[in-house]
Amino acid sequence: MAMWVFGYGSLLWNPGFTVAESVIATLPGYARSFCMRSIHHRGTEDHPGLVLALDEHVESACEGMALRVADGAEADTLEYLRERELISSAYVEKNLRIHLTDGRDVTAVVYVIDEGHVQYCGGLPLEEQAQIIANAVGGRGPNTEYLYNTATHLAEVGLHDPALEWLHDRVKTLTT
Repeated sequence: MAMWVFGYGSLLWNPGFTVAESVIATLPGYARSFCMRSIHHRGTEDHPGLVLALDEHVESACEGMALRVADGAEADTLEYLRERELISSAYVEKNLRIHLTDGRDVTAVVYVIDEGHVQYCGGLPLEEQAQIIANAVGGRGPNTEYLYNTATHLAEVGLHDPALEWLHDRVKTLTT
């Protein structure tokens, strides 16, 4: 049975594992937003950045990419993803059904936010998000890079996220 991973943020442009197939997909019941303070990858404990996470919202759906892991690489991929995504336990690993644009429904590994975790910050106004992203830097580089890469990749595959697009434009204005 194939292993699928749902990418909605950095996994879109930097999966870190061999992708055998990628298909645009929808995850029902969740919304993508900058609702997680990043204290490792895109910020520090003293100056946290923001990264995308999935908030559970019954009436929402998140569009992203279904990434099928290369045959034989499933165990190594899962180990890699857990090391990368569960670094501070702010994400919860789930196996959820996603709808692929080619008509298939598959179960995918999905990382969603733990709303009870100290790094959760859902509901921040977009302007506050922009100010944080414009100034944060972490172990994997500037928070702006994370935003720009994600927004650019979503646009390249034809996915529209108005909040992310607004943040992209606002942060560009703040940093030029």
